[in-house]
Amino acid sequence: MTISTIFMLFFGGLIPLMLMAYWLARGKAIRLAVEGKGAGTRLHSLPSFHGWYAAIWISLPALASGFLFSVLHLSGLLEVPGPMLLASSFLLAASGLWMGMQHITLDFRARQAVEKVMRGMLFAAATISILTTIGIVLSVVFESIRFFKVISFWDFITGTKWQPDTAFLIGAGRDTTGVAPPLFGSVPVFAGTFMITAIAMLVAVPVGLFSAIYMSEYASFRVRGRLKPMLEILAGIPTVVYGFFAAITISPIVVKVAHAFGLEASYTNALAPGLIMGVMIIPFVSSLSDDVIRAVPQSLRDGSLALGMTKAETIRHIVLPAAMPGIVSAFLLAMSRAIGETMIVVMAAGLRPNLTMNPLEGMTTVTVKIVEALTGDQEFDSAFTLAAFALGLVLLMVTLTLNIVSTIVVRKFKQRYE
Repeated sequence: MTISTIFMLFFGGLIPLMLMAYWLARGKAIRLAVEGKGAGTRLHSLPSFHGWYAAIWISLPALASGFLFSVLHLSGLLEVPGPMLLASSFLLAASGLWMGMQHITLDFRARQAVEKVMRGMLFAAATISILTTIGIVLSVVFESIRFFKVISFWDFITGTKWQPDTAFLIGAGRDTTGVAPPLFGSVPVFAGTFMITAIAMLVAVPVGLFSAIYMSEYASFRVRGRLKPMLEILAGIPTVVYGFFAAITISPIVVKVAHAFGLEASYTNALAPGLIMGVMIIPFVSSLSDDVIRAVPQSLRDGSLALGMTKAETIRHIVLPAAMPGIVSAFLLAMSRAIGETMIVVMAAGLRPNLTMNPLEGMTTVTVKIVEALTGDQEFDSAFTLAAFALGLVLLMVTLTLNIVSTIVVRKFKQRYE
């Protein structure tokens, strides 16, 4: 019996049992309510809560046993046959149904019991997300520590050259006499990341914010209903298509314009992917900012206009400050999306880590180098492969810093409106 068959039988049998338990318990609760009317009593909770209570008594024991057996099987501690797993799970489900039906009485507080279970499930979901985040951070930290045992942390942070070509010799234990040592200076990699992200934000922030202001404050309902979906289409275009467009169309245009002004430009420059990336993240800024601006109470606008302020002054002095926390969050989301982009940079900016302030030259980003380090035939314990985790750790710290800064900005501009 295959895993997929067990999975289908487990959930295929559990769901009908839950439905059956719901209707049986609900029907019993309704009958008790009808019979108790003459005595002047009534159900403490609605019949639907009694139904959910019985469904929970069926599902939780079965799911718990399935999870326990899965953990034992994956850890190699116990080999559980498929029929035994199904039989034990359905036996526990039947026992749970019997227990759930026994509890259904006129004065049983089914609502409190169901809500208690739901609170536990919500707490478990929150705990899983937190533990997942902690696991990701710890996995990156531990692998980064292995890297920093080979390469100095200070050299990694302050180095200006990224030349890891000979790192595989160290990992293989081969003689490195007469071979240039590998260099893992991350400054040019992060410089390219910040350069391309800054160009993208210079495009996305004004265009996205102004379009959000137009849609929320000036456009009619019909125009907004057509314009907003058209802007959001940009978010659904695959990034590889943006990369083709940047490499084939935008890069040659950038080179021609630069030559027209007497400047030298490479066909793999940082300006082209920055511009296209800015277009790609416009929906993140415009859509979220539009929703936040429209959420500002209309009474604030009416009060401002009643005091003699123009519509433009109302938007600048009243609406935007009130919506600033949400707008900052939209900017942060767009920046995170730009920092994590890979395909556009690979196809239009190249792979060369170049420390320069000239956006007309080729650059690369952190995510590109992470992909490059984790692909190919490199050993997983080589310094070149472990460098991906070190880059990820520094990028994580940068993102955390951005989140802290944005939180400070949001708290500064946050206001309460009754």
